[in-house]
Amino acid sequence: MCGILGTVNTAFDNDVLDLIKHRGPNDSGIEQIAMALDTVYLGHRRLSIQDLSSAGHQPMWSSCGKYAIIFNGEIYNHLELRKKLTPIDFKGHSDTETIINYIANFGIQSIDTFNGIFAFCVVDIEQKKLYLARDRYGVKPLYYYQGKESLIFSSEMRSIKKLTSPTINRDNLHTLLKLRYSPSPTTLFDSIQKLRPGHILEYDLNNHQTTLTTFIKPIKLNKSLSFDAALEQYAQLFEQAVKRQLLADVEVGVLLSGGIDSALVAYFAQKYSNKPIKTFTIGFSEDDASDETADARETAKIIGTEHFEVKINSDEFEAIFKNCIGIVEEPLATTSIIPMYYLNQLVSEHVKVVLTGQGADEPLGGYTRYQGEVWRNKLPAFIFEWLKPLGSLFKNESLYRALFALGENDTCKRFECIYALFRDEEIAQLIGTSKDKSLENIRYFYELLDGQHKDSVNAMMSNDLRMNLADDLLLYTDKISMHFSIEARVPILDNDLIDFVESLPLAYKINGKNGKYIHKKFAEKVLPKEIIYRTKKGFKSPTEKWFQGEKGLYFKELLTQKNTHFAQLFNVETVGKFFN
Repeated sequence: MCGILGTVNTAFDNDVLDLIKHRGPNDSGIEQIAMALDTVYLGHRRLSIQDLSSAGHQPMWSSCGKYAIIFNGEIYNHLELRKKLTPIDFKGHSDTETIINYIANFGIQSIDTFNGIFAFCVVDIEQKKLYLARDRYGVKPLYYYQGKESLIFSSEMRSIKKLTSPTINRDNLHTLLKLRYSPSPTTLFDSIQKLRPGHILEYDLNNHQTTLTTFIKPIKLNKSLSFDAALEQYAQLFEQAVKRQLLADVEVGVLLSGGIDSALVAYFAQKYSNKPIKTFTIGFSEDDASDETADARETAKIIGTEHFEVKINSDEFEAIFKNCIGIVEEPLATTSIIPMYYLNQLVSEHVKVVLTGQGADEPLGGYTRYQGEVWRNKLPAFIFEWLKPLGSLFKNESLYRALFALGENDTCKRFECIYALFRDEEIAQLIGTSKDKSLENIRYFYELLDGQHKDSVNAMMSNDLRMNLADDLLLYTDKISMHFSIEARVPILDNDLIDFVESLPLAYKINGKNGKYIHKKFAEKVLPKEIIYRTKKGFKSPTEKWFQGEKGLYFKELLTQKNTHFAQLFNVETVGKFFN
C-alpha cells in the first residue's frame, strides 16, 4: 500500500512526492526513464504491509527488465498468480513483484484476474506505452491530468495541483450538487480526471494519445440455482474472502459498527487469528440514535475481540471540519467523514491494516431506494406520476426524492432522480444554469453492465457498486485512512464473492421487505439474531441536532459570507434559504 505519483515530460522532486507521504511513510523512490523524446518519472511512497524488506521497494522492474511499475494496493491472490509464472528468481514475496512479472508475461489485460484493490502505472519500455489501471470497484483512487505532450497522475489530487493550475468546472459542480459526489471520470476541476473503476488508460508515448478500455464484464443471472445451494456457496465465498484479506506481515484489525456486516467480517477474522483481534468503534458523547458504541461493544464481547472505542462531541466535529475537507480533496454530501477521521486516529495507535464491513448494501439490496424500485416494478407507473406533486408536502428527504423519481419511465433518468440532492431548477438558483453530466455517467455504466437486459433493481445495484460506492463512501474511507497511514480493506468486495452475488436472482437479495436476505440467512449460522436484526443505523452523526443550534448558525454564516471564493460560485442568499 502506498501513494503513487508519475509524470510524462514534467519533472518533479521529493518535495512534490512528499505531499502524499502519509500514504507511504516507510520508504520512497523516484526513477527517471528516458524514452526517445520523452522522459517518464515514477515516484512512490511505501506503506510496508507485505514483504517489509527492501525487496518490496518501488519503483520496481520486471525480471526481464522491460517493464516498470508503481503500485498502490493489495493483490490477495498474488501467491496463486505467482504459481502460473515460468520460473523466476524472485527477490522477495511482495505482491508488487508478482504482478509486474505477471503483466510482463500475460499482458495488461491479464489484470482482470487480480483479486484485490489497486491503482497502478506500468511502463512498457519496448512498446513505449504507459498504462494506468484502477481496481474493478474503485477502492483505490487514481487521478490524472493530460496536457498536449504530458501526463501527470497520482493517488491524490494535491500532487497534480502542485504541478498544474486547475480551475473549478461549473458543469462538474452542477453534477456534484445533483449526485452528492463527483462520479468518475469527473472531479470538481476542469483538467483533473479520475480513472473509472475497472478501467485501463493506455498512453502511447509514440504519439501522446490515450485509449480507455475496461476489464469489467457483465454478470449473467443464474436462475437455476436453488436458495439452499446459493446459501451454502455464499457462506464459502464470504469466509474465503475474509481469510484472503488477512494476508499481511503486520497485525490486522477490524472497524466494528453495531451492524451485521462488520460483525460478520470480525467473526471470521477472529476465527483465523490465534489471539483476540483488535476492533474499533466511534460514537458520540450525547445521547443520540446514531451512537453505535453499546451495540459494537456487545458484538465484540460475543465474538471475543480486544475492543477499543472513542466518542466525540459537536466541538470536536467542528474542530476537525476544515482539516477533513483538505484530506478528502473532493466535496461529498456526508458528515460521516468526521467520525471516520477520529476512528482512524484511534486505529493508528494500534494497527496498520483494518478490515471494514463496507460494500454489502449496494450488491445485496440494503438501501430503501431498492425497495422503492421493487414497488415501482409491481405497480403501474401512472400511480407514481399521480403521487409526484405530493412530494413537496413531505420533509423526509428520502420519501420526497422517491415520490419525485418513481413516476419517471426512463430507467437512467429515474436513477438520477432517486440520487438527486437538488433538482435542476434548485441548482440553477444556486449556481446558475450549467450542463449536467450526471445522466451520461449513469447511462455509461448502465450500458456497460448490460442494465437494459436486467430487471431495474439489479441494474441499479450494479451501477451503485461502481459509482456511488466507489466515488463517495470508498473515496473518503481511503483518503481518511491513508491520512493516518492505514490500509483499509473491503472483504465484501472480493471479486469471487461479488461475481456470485451479482449472478443471484433478485429474490435471494431482496425478499419482501428484507434487503440483504441471503446475507442475513448466512449470518444466522454464526451470529445471534440480536446482532443480525438490530435496527440499521448506518455510519451517521448527530448533525441534525448540532446544526439546529449555535453550530448551525456558525456554518450558515460561513456559507453566506459575500467576499469569498465560494460566493463567486454560489448565490449565497439562496444558500442561506436552503440552509434554513
